[in-house]
Amino acid sequence: MDLRHLRYVVAVAECGTFTRAAEHLHIEQPPLSQQIKQLEQELGLKLFERSRRGATPTDAGRLLIEKARSLLALEQEFRSLARGLASGEQGRVRVGMAGGVTLLPLIPMAIRAFRDRWPDVVVTLEESNTPALCEALREGRVDIAIVRPPVHDPDIVVRALMDEPTMIALPRGHAKCQQRGLHLADIQDEPFIIFERHLGPGFYDTIISACLQAGFTPRLGQSAPQVAATIPMVAAGMGVSVVPAYLDQIHAEGATFHPILGPSPRATIAIATRMPHRDGPVANFEAILRQSCNDSERSYRPEKL
Repeated sequence: MDLRHLRYVVAVAECGTFTRAAEHLHIEQPPLSQQIKQLEQELGLKLFERSRRGATPTDAGRLLIEKARSLLALEQEFRSLARGLASGEQGRVRVGMAGGVTLLPLIPMAIRAFRDRWPDVVVTLEESNTPALCEALREGRVDIAIVRPPVHDPDIVVRALMDEPTMIALPRGHAKCQQRGLHLADIQDEPFIIFERHLGPGFYDTIISACLQAGFTPRLGQSAPQVAATIPMVAAGMGVSVVPAYLDQIHAEGATFHPILGPSPRATIAIATRMPHRDGPVANFEAILRQSCNDSERSYRPEKL
């Protein structure tokens, strides 16, 4: 017995005769009658009472026909879900984000645009550091991640998304906090707060390299547990820091933000997935994310100092 037999049984019940059921199914009537008879023999009971007026379901037949309708409805639901998953219109997207990335304005913009277009796709968010997100991708706990490269993992495919400018964060009351822009050399004598290197080695090395190019080696103070955590530490007077520009949205009392004059490090952000082939909701989410990024870059107009 297969789903084809269930369709035959339901068609006969709904059409009332084998002849009309055969026309509805676009098959000949004798093979249809033979298939129903074989099914009855397999089940060990009669599904229909035959007469000149047509085919009437038996008591057992009525019960089985209702069950057949339920199974066929489940098949249609299964196929509909499969089509939705293949087209990206249904399913789920589990998004991982490196620390602080959630504060990028384009992230909520992208999620909102994605949900407006594909409301039947469930989006879940997880915030962590880049190494942990790569592990989550390998283990299948997230589908796509927004990370800070580099990523040295042959199982992870990384594609650049954007470069974010950085700013200098000072404790309020610092001698230079009234200045609009600062050179990196202006903070060379200050205790420097930075996240631990293993959380984002690419961004970490970029910051240290920029300081070296500015003519000094930063005097490292206490390490921050993640990128965004540097702001409250600066506000607490524990030192100064170089942070992605979008972190100026953190309204930590006691911190001021200053554009960097001259050469400055950039906070590179990338999209990471486990497999190079992406389809369905994941591909759609990446497309929306890139579109939001492009829109954000077009609308950005740096201020003149």
